[in-house]
Amino acid sequence: MKTKTRYDIPCNIAQSLNIIGDRWTLLIVHEIYCGHTLFNEIKKALNGISSNLLSERLKYLEQEGIVKTELYSEHPPRYCYQLTESGKELEHVFNALIIWGSNNLKKCYKKIVDEETGDDVDIAYYSKKTGERVKNIVVVPVDESL
Repeated sequence: MKTKTRYDIPCNIAQSLNIIGDRWTLLIVHEIYCGHTLFNEIKKALNGISSNLLSERLKYLEQEGIVKTELYSEHPPRYCYQLTESGKELEHVFNALIIWGSNNLKKCYKKIVDEETGDDVDIAYYSKKTGERVKNIVVVPVDESL
């Protein structure tokens, strides 16, 4: 399967969307993240997706290193789907979208709360070096010569 390049822009967002930006793709990853690891479970949870498209997207996600497969039945061959470490890192994207939706959608379906208090939560950034919370962030270009 050929890699899809829709955006030829030197931007992390554009290049990430080249991998996870197709229709249904992020929703498929989210279903696996939520524990639906069998093809039929994913298909049932995503009302409206065709079997062919789901199969195509799963193969593409495996090629891109987001999903890995494990054979659980040889006759007929059946696979379960698990997220790779790269796929698991999309949890932050899911959470950011849920928070954005709870703040901006006319009809909200989910929100993220503190498990102990039930209080709504927000996103925070922390220094990878010190672990301290960072209040002011800025996006900077990466030195490609390194």
